[in-house]
Amino acid sequence: MTTASNAPLDLKRHFSLMRARELAIRCGLLGCALASVLTTTGIIYVLVTEALVAVPPEKAFFQEVSPVEFFTATQWTPQFEDKHFGILPLLVGTFLVAGIAAVIGLPIGLAGSVYLSEYASRRTRNIVLPILEILAGIPTVVYGFFALVFVTPYVLRPIFQGLFGFEVNVFNAASAGIVVAIMIIPIVTSLSEDALRSVPQALREAAYALGATKYQVSSRVVVPAALSGILASFLLAISRAVGETMAVAIAAGQSPALTLNPFQSIETMTGFIVNVSFGDKPHGSLDWKALFAVAMTLFVITLAMNVISQMIMRRFREVYQ
Repeated sequence: MTTASNAPLDLKRHFSLMRARELAIRCGLLGCALASVLTTTGIIYVLVTEALVAVPPEKAFFQEVSPVEFFTATQWTPQFEDKHFGILPLLVGTFLVAGIAAVIGLPIGLAGSVYLSEYASRRTRNIVLPILEILAGIPTVVYGFFALVFVTPYVLRPIFQGLFGFEVNVFNAASAGIVVAIMIIPIVTSLSEDALRSVPQALREAAYALGATKYQVSSRVVVPAALSGILASFLLAISRAVGETMAVAIAAGQSPALTLNPFQSIETMTGFIVNVSFGDKPHGSLDWKALFAVAMTLFVITLAMNVISQMIMRRFREVYQ
C-alpha cells in the first residue's frame, strides 16, 4: 500500500515516465519526417553528381554533352555509334502520352466525383469507391499488357485503322495514353470527391432556396467552391501520368521519334530509363550517364508541377467559417 510519505515520489516518477514517452514519440515522428527529406536529398545528390558535377577524374554527363544540344537537338540515339543526345523526342513523347491521358482521364474523373458527391446515394458510394481503389491497386505492368493485347488490336485498329484509314502501330502513344488515363481516374475521382464533399451544405441549401436545379448547384456552386482541391487533383494526376513507367514502356515502344502522331511508336523519358536500367549499358559510360540526365530533367518537371500545384491551391483556396 502506498503511504502518504512516498505518494509525491510516485507521482514524480509517473510524470517522468510520461515525459520520457512523449520525448520518444516526438523523436520517432521527427525521424519519420526527416526520412523523406534525407531520401530526397540523396536523390538530388546522385542526380547532380552524375549529370552536372562529377568527382574527378570522372566526368559528368553535361561535362561531355552540351546542355544546348541536350535540350534543343531533335535526335536521341545514344545506342548508335553516331551518338546524339537531344532529349526533345523523349520530352514530346512523354507529354504526348500525358496529354492523351489528361484529355481522357480528367473529365471522366471529375464527372465521377461530381456524381458520387452530389447525386449518388450512400449505398452507391460504398460500392463504387472500393471498386476505384481496386482499380488504383492493379500493377502498372498489367495495364501495359492490357494496352498491348486489347486496346491496340480491339479498340484503336478497328476504329481508326478500319474506319478512318490511319495506320496504327503495335506500339503507339494512343494506347499508352488510354491506359494511363484509366490509371489516373481513381486519383482524380477520389481527391475531387473529397474536395466537393468538404463544401459546406449551407451553400447548396442557399442555391436551392434561390430556385437552382441540382445541376446548377453542382456546376455553378459546388465545383467553383472546391476549385482548389480539384485543380490540385488534376496536377497530381498529370504528375502521375508524366512519371508513369512500366505501362508506358510496354505500350508506347522504344522508338524515340519526334512526332505528334499518337498512332506511332515513341519513347518517353521513363521508358528510356527502364531500357537503360536493364543492365546492358556499361557502368560509367556516356549512355549510362544519360540516364541520370534524363532522370534529373524528369525530376525538375515533376517538382515544377508540384510547386505550381501549391501556388494554385493557395490562390484559389476558399476558407469557410
